[in-house]
Amino acid sequence: MSQATSELPTWDLDSIFPGFASEKFRSTWSQAASQLQDLQDFIRTHCGSEGAADRGTFEALIARLNAFGETFGPLYAYVLMRVDADSSDALAQAKLSELELLYLEYQKLRPRLQRWLARLDAEAVQAGDYRILIEEAKVLSQHMMSEAEEVLASELSLSGGRAWVKLHGNLTSQIGAVLNGEELPISAVRNLAMHPDEAVRKAAYEAELAAWKANEIALSAALNGYKGEVSTLNRKRGWEDDLAPALFENRISRRTLDALQQVMVQSFPHWRRYFASKARALGKERLDWWDLFAPVGLPGQSPKKWSWEEGRRFIVEHLSGFSPAAADLAQRAYAERWMDAPPRKGKVGGAYCTPVGQGRSRILLNHEDSFESLSTLAHELGHAYHNYCLREVPYLLRQEPMTLAETASIMNETVVGEAALRVLPPADQLGVLEGGLQSAAQVIVDIHSRFLFEQAVFARRRERELSADEFCQLMLEAQQATYGEALASYHPYMWAVKGHYYGANFYNFPYAFGLLFGLALYRRYQEEGQGFVARYEALLASVGKYPAEQLAARFGFDLESEEFWQGGMEVLLERIARFQALLGQV
Repeated sequence: MSQATSELPTWDLDSIFPGFASEKFRSTWSQAASQLQDLQDFIRTHCGSEGAADRGTFEALIARLNAFGETFGPLYAYVLMRVDADSSDALAQAKLSELELLYLEYQKLRPRLQRWLARLDAEAVQAGDYRILIEEAKVLSQHMMSEAEEVLASELSLSGGRAWVKLHGNLTSQIGAVLNGEELPISAVRNLAMHPDEAVRKAAYEAELAAWKANEIALSAALNGYKGEVSTLNRKRGWEDDLAPALFENRISRRTLDALQQVMVQSFPHWRRYFASKARALGKERLDWWDLFAPVGLPGQSPKKWSWEEGRRFIVEHLSGFSPAAADLAQRAYAERWMDAPPRKGKVGGAYCTPVGQGRSRILLNHEDSFESLSTLAHELGHAYHNYCLREVPYLLRQEPMTLAETASIMNETVVGEAALRVLPPADQLGVLEGGLQSAAQVIVDIHSRFLFEQAVFARRRERELSADEFCQLMLEAQQATYGEALASYHPYMWAVKGHYYGANFYNFPYAFGLLFGLALYRRYQEEGQGFVARYEALLASVGKYPAEQLAARFGFDLESEEFWQGGMEVLLERIARFQALLGQV
């Protein structure tokens, strides 16, 4: 790690709950259990097949669901953050298991609840913004097993799918990789992919692969177990294929996904041109996998280092030019220690932002002193701003699909990145531009390889379990299909790296959707100026109320049109051209 971890902040969780033994934690847990009991009694009494499907019952149900969600959400976030910050914390692991059992009782209400909601007429009960719950229940009710089977599936999930997810998270957070005789956290080794010295990057890549291989038996068992359970349930519930429920959960149509992916595939020759330019800049004929995140600079120039404090000033200053409210929220996040930044053993990899109630958030990072890490922080602060925009929205209508959850984060990331390209000297601009293209290439090119891999895994898993070698082979085939001949080597263990394969299904295309949707909104902001910001904030507050196509249509966008997605892609293709121009390679 190139930045001393002592300079990086750890988050303040005590202001949420001052420990598991605190009165606040214990009383909140008790409140959640009491609200759940009240909800159970209400649903059993009023939401059976003979229950009255009227407005009064509907409103009383909604009030109870919202109340439970508002209490349970921060409780679960706190416990999970304690585990993610240190997976060796046995007390946190025990509390998480107990809390999952409590939530299981809530999940067991779902079959009866969804069938009752499906009976309702949205107009008759004056559902208003809650109409979407009724409309989705009508679809879900057609893809449910019997109530007894659904309850059993929920109960078994803790020792089935959820157990495999937990195994992956706990195991990968504890894995170390040996580099130059020293064992480092796997997250720290992966961060060395950004090192300017190719020898260091290659050594880190080889150490990482060795670490994944040493743990491949457990990880392949986890992936087989999770995908096997999901595929079995999808068949029993009558979904046409394993992709269909992911489309439904993300509130998009198959035509929207087809249009998006068609534009992505059409862009691959341009991305391969970018990879070729980067290879030439690094003095190579083709990139190796360990070069994908390598910094690129002009001759004699070293990549600019960004201290934590310098990054804070830059983010706040340039967000203020876009949205003073977003800048104020970022300043608050720094002041109130919402971020846990240093990589360490026992801490999960990657980055995320989670709401903790009342418009507040907490952000987990594995921070480095690069602009890429600064951009990641701006991205996560966008999620925090989105959570803030949803602070007045009831719990049930804050549950945005993954496709729309990236909107504010992409906007923040783009605003900060474009600012850097305006104000930094040309040598540093190149690094910023290249870092942005690295990230975008992951979302367009690598994300599609992950989609192809997951499709192949589901198809094979319906027949039998797969070995670790087979997972590696499918991963290589998917990467070769998207990166093509632009790379001389690949990463066969990416299926082990990405926790998304274990905790969700097709947790890939929503990122591409979010990137291109966010860039389209940024282009609209460029056209309309500050008058756009109020509409943008209204959009953020509405993401849980409409399917994606309906929400986009309110802003004049047709998501089932390739033309819409091409507009977002053009922003990225322009950056590729600018990158080549800065290198003098056009």
